[in-house]
Amino acid sequence: MTRLLLIRHGEVEGIDPPIFRGRMDLPLTRRGVLQAQATAEHLASRTALGTVYCSPLSRCVRTADLLCERFQTSAITHPELNDISYGAWSGLSIDQVRAKWPEELLVWLTSPQLARTPGGESLQELAARAVEALVGVLRKHLHGTVVLVTHDSVIRVLLCHALGLALSSYWTFSPSPCGITRLAYADQRFTLESFNETQHLTDL
Repeated sequence: MTRLLLIRHGEVEGIDPPIFRGRMDLPLTRRGVLQAQATAEHLASRTALGTVYCSPLSRCVRTADLLCERFQTSAITHPELNDISYGAWSGLSIDQVRAKWPEELLVWLTSPQLARTPGGESLQELAARAVEALVGVLRKHLHGTVVLVTHDSVIRVLLCHALGLALSSYWTFSPSPCGITRLAYADQRFTLESFNETQHLTDL
């Protein structure tokens, strides 16, 4: 059996109030660093980690590095774990997007599986590369615990895949910064063991 820990990166500017971040390379805030450190301490007391993979964006690399420091290992950057591309919406607030693309925004918020941001990725494209990355990781790691440090968009589509849900369920999940989601994989089947653990962050 392989256990997978899906961990969203720590806090960055643009989460609250929200902007379409996507491929913008935003550093962790001070709170984001503390979240990653608290996550590392939490895992160290409960879990024997194996390999850690992360998105190439610096917010994920930094989060993964802080985890790895505690476990005296190094993270492997995986390009297919990158965030969704929002194209022309990158860096804009919801109100700014609504002013220029009201119909497209409505589709994204209500039927995300039918949406494509101008110049960006569709959920189908995101899911195809994220699932390919997941399959590759599972082929390499038949046992033990593997960590994927990535983005909320990637975690959402991977959960849809693992749980047999359509991409229309994308908004069902809302991963928090440094929230931990645990999946077990055995006999070609996923089991969701926990979603979005955040108890280790309550004192921050």
